[in-house]
Amino acid sequence: QVQLAESGGGLVQAGGSLRLSCAASGRTFSRYAMGWFRQAPGKAREFVAAINWSGGDTVYANSVKGRFSISRDNAKNTVYLQMNSLKPEDTAVYYCTASYDTTWPARAYNYWGQGTQVTVSS
Repeated sequence: QVQLAESGGGLVQAGGSLRLSCAASGRTFSRYAMGWFRQAPGKAREFVAAINWSGGDTVYANSVKGRFSISRDNAKNTVYLQMNSLKPEDTAVYYCTASYDTTWPARAYNYWGQGTQVTVSS
């Protein structure tokens, strides 16, 4: 079982930056692929970025490629999402997620955090 807790959300102006953090419980954090999803009001949850167990491989949604960066620190059981050049359309609740799928990219995610709100003003 893995418990995830996001932090770092907030209100930022367009063009600004935020860094989200996700702290995971459990001793097997390094075995999980980790990801970030987001859900805007009235829209379906969508994939943002993912990172494999070692941190050596990442994937991004086209909408954030070149602006967002996912990373992880297995010694701290933490995954990060650095968000630069933020746009109003990035406004959403951002969720951290973990997958024990052994394939890469992961086909499904098994554990979810409660989410953190990111609001980008124009």
